[in-house]
Amino acid sequence: MSPEVRTHVNMKPYREALALPGLRSLLLVAVLARIPLTATGVTLTFHVVLDLDRGYGAAGLVGAAITVGAAIGGPLLGRLVDRRGLRPVLVLTGVAEAVFWATAPSLPYPLLLPAAFVAGSLALPIFSVVRQSIAALVPEDRRRPAYALDSMSVELSFMIGPALAVALVTAISARTTLYLVGGGIVAAGIALWLLNPPIRSAAEPTGPQRRVPRREWLTPRLLAVLAVSAAATLVLGGTDVAVVAVLRESGEVGWTGAVLASWAVASLVGGFAYGAVHRSLSPLALTAALGLCTIPVGLGGGNWWLLSLALIPAGALCAPSIAASSDAVSRLAPAAVRGEAMGLHGSAVTVGIAVGAPLAGAVIDASAPLWGFVVTGALGALVTLVVLPIELRRRRTDDRRIDSPELATTGNETAQVGT
Repeated sequence: MSPEVRTHVNMKPYREALALPGLRSLLLVAVLARIPLTATGVTLTFHVVLDLDRGYGAAGLVGAAITVGAAIGGPLLGRLVDRRGLRPVLVLTGVAEAVFWATAPSLPYPLLLPAAFVAGSLALPIFSVVRQSIAALVPEDRRRPAYALDSMSVELSFMIGPALAVALVTAISARTTLYLVGGGIVAAGIALWLLNPPIRSAAEPTGPQRRVPRREWLTPRLLAVLAVSAAATLVLGGTDVAVVAVLRESGEVGWTGAVLASWAVASLVGGFAYGAVHRSLSPLALTAALGLCTIPVGLGGGNWWLLSLALIPAGALCAPSIAASSDAVSRLAPAAVRGEAMGLHGSAVTVGIAVGAPLAGAVIDASAPLWGFVVTGALGALVTLVVLPIELRRRRTDDRRIDSPELATTGNETAQVGT
C-alpha cells in the first residue's frame, strides 16, 4: 500500500467525524474555552505565594479546595443539565465564576480558601459538557475519532494555558493575571451559551424524561470505567511530579519544560493514532499499558533527553486512555442521565490527578525520585487488574448473547458497548 493510500485511510475517520454538523464549532470553542481553565491552578499558586506572601503549602490548599469542590459539583451540575437543560446551568456557573474571579484578588487568605471550594463546586462544566455534546452530535460508530480529537484539544489547552499564565504573571502581575483568567472563563461560558450545543441527539427524546434510578445505569461496568479513568490520571499526576523531582535532583531543572513538552507531543501523536485506527481499544487495556510503561521511566535517570525518550511510550497512551474512557461512558450511560454520568467521569479524572501528585511527592520524599514513577505506574496497573474480572464477565455475557439469538436481541444495547 502506498503512503498516499495509508494517509487517506488514516485520515478518513477524522474527515467523516468533522463533516458532522456542529462538531467543528464545538471542538473549536472547547479548545479556546479550556485554556483559561487550565491556567487557574498556576495563577492562584502565584497569587497566594507572591501577593498574599504565603507558602506553597497554603497555595496547595487553595488548589485542593477547588479540586474537591469540582469533584463534588461535577455530577450535580451534570444532573442539572439533564433535567433543566444546558443554558440555565451555564448562567448559574457563569455568574458564580464572575463573582469569584472578580473578588478573589482582594480576598484575604482565610476567605479565599472557602471561596475557592464554592467556585470549584460551581465551576464552568466545559469538560463534561463537551463530552456530553459529542455523544449527542456523533453516532456511536464515529465517536472514537471525535473523542480522540477532544482529548488532543485538552492536551493543547494544558500546553498553552499554564505557560501563558506564567508569562502573564512574569510580565504583569499575579493579581492582574487573576482578572484576565477570570475574564477568559466568563467569556468561555458566554461562547458556550451562544453555541448551545445539543445534549441529546435528534433520535433521542427531549424534554422532561422519566427519572432513571441510579441502580439501573450506575452498573459495575460503568463503575469499572470510572475507576480506570481515575487510575489513568493518577499515573499522569504522579508522572508530572516525578519528572520535576528527577530533573531537580540531577541539576537539570531548567529542562523541565522541554521534557514535559515532549511528553505532551507524544500524547498528541498517540491520540491521533487512536482515533485513526479501525478497531476500538478497551480503556482498561490502554490504562494498564500506561501504568506498565510508566514504571521504568525513572531508569532514564536525570539526563533530560534520556528522560524524554523514556516518556514517549507512556506519553503516547495518555490521550488514548482518556478518550477511550470518555467513549465508554457515553455508550454505557442512557441519554437521560448522560450529563450526570459525564460529571462522574470528570470527577474521577479530577480525583485521580488530585491523588497522584501528592502520592508521588510523598513517595519521592521517602525514597528517591525514580520511585515516583514506579509506585504511581504500578498502582494504575493494579487498579486495572482489580476491575479485570468485571470486563471478563461482560465478555462472557456478550459471547453467550452471540450464541443465543434471543439473548442477543434483548441485550443489544449492552452488546454494542464493545471493547
